[in-house]
Amino acid sequence: MGNRLFVGNLSFSVSEDELRTLFGQHGEVTSVSIIKDKFTDRSRGFGFVEMATDEAAKAAVAALNQYQLAGRPLTVNEARERTERPRREGGGGGGRREGGGDFNRNRW
Repeated sequence: MGNRLFVGNLSFSVSEDELRTLFGQHGEVTSVSIIKDKFTDRSRGFGFVEMATDEAAKAAVAALNQYQLAGRPLTVNEARERTERPRREGGGGGGRREGGGDFNRNRW
C-alpha cells in the first residue's frame, strides 16, 4: 500500500488542519491537501493525505473509512496514480440557432 490516501465525501466546511489532526491520530502526517475549485476557491469535496509510513496509512484507512466527519461518512482509500487523459481540443461555444419566429421569415 502507498502512503498517499484519497479522502472523499468531505463536507465543504472541513479544513486541512482538521484532516491533519484526524489522520494524525493514526500516525505521522506528511502532507494534506483539499482540492478546491479554481474559480470559487471552494472545496470540491475531496482531498489527499500523505502519511509517513505504510503502516500509518493502513491504520488510517482501517479506522477512518466511513468515519463520520461533519455529518458525512468519509471515503478513505489508497490514492491511485493520475492517468493522463487526452487533451480536449476546441472550445465548445455553442452553435448558431436557426429557425423560429419572424426573425428568419422572408430571409431568402
